Amino acid sequence: VGPEITKNDLVGAYCSLLKDPEAEVRAAAASKLKDFCNNLPADTREQIIMSQILPCVKDMVGDMNQHVKSALASVIMGLSPILGKDNTLEHLLPLFLNQLKDDYPEVRLNIISNLECINEVIGVRQLSQSLLPAIVELASDAKWRVRLGIIEYMPLLAGQLGPEFFDEKLSSLCMSWLTDHVFAIREAATNNLKKLVEKFGRDWAQNTVIPKVIQLARDQNYLYRMTCLFAINVLAEPCGQEVTQRMMLPTVITLVSDPVANVRFNVAKTLHRIYPVLDSSVLASHVKPALDKLSQDGDHDVQYFASEALEKVIEAL
Repeated sequence: VGPEITKNDLVGAYCSLLKDPEAEVRAAAASKLKDFCNNLPADTREQIIMSQILPCVKDMVGDMNQHVKSALASVIMGLSPILGKDNTLEHLLPLFLNQLKDDYPEVRLNIISNLECINEVIGVRQLSQSLLPAIVELASDAKWRVRLGIIEYMPLLAGQLGPEFFDEKLSSLCMSWLTDHVFAIREAATNNLKKLVEKFGRDWAQNTVIPKVIQLARDQNYLYRMTCLFAINVLAEPCGQEVTQRMMLPTVITLVSDPVANVRFNVAKTLHRIYPVLDSSVLASHVKPALDKLSQDGDHDVQYFASEALEKVIEAL
């Protein structure tokens, strides 16, 4: 409809919808905040947002309805690039920090999941002091889906915070997820480690991640010994041949004689997965004998996976 009608009629109509007595209407209006503001006429965009839309948004941050707050939290970060650094610091940052302390985990999660927008404008370090307590709290939330959401944003956060800051504040959190009681969390945690190693490099992996992963192989709980194997599966490729052979392979080989059949057949699957990374002399001296032993195992599943892996290893020799 063009800039005039937008300015004179649509902005007022949109603000009314943001204040609608029905929560569903407010939530629907809130979810369109970023799109609506992006499409305002460029020459008056900032002025319209600051004078008419932002006051409504400030009220919505304290809305009684969690769906309204959640919808707002998923898009509010998108105002940062439109309003620029000074306005973000002065007007938006206090709103983000408020939302990071919200009672509803979905609201906090939606803010954290949209950090890229604000990082481009003010840098995540401005947020980090307020951000970390919220992340730590969400990381141990009783709802496993909330914990899962946080894990998925870890690599993004890691890239923005850098290795020193990350190690100091968040690396122990990432390792604690490997022993979560929900399998989906443990699985996501191993994939998360792979992404972190790709971001921070092999030296970081050797010092920070691998020693803690190897420690799980000695855990009393067989599920955690299996998590150790799952982690080695995904870490072998980004860590490369030398690190895999020196630090991780010996641990896999020790689990060949694990008392639990589930662990033993996962040893066979792990050797199947990581053999392309290994040197042929190591395949002959360590991997083949281990698989030979497993293919004679008393458990049919262990025999099956060991024979499958052995075939591939013999081809590679």
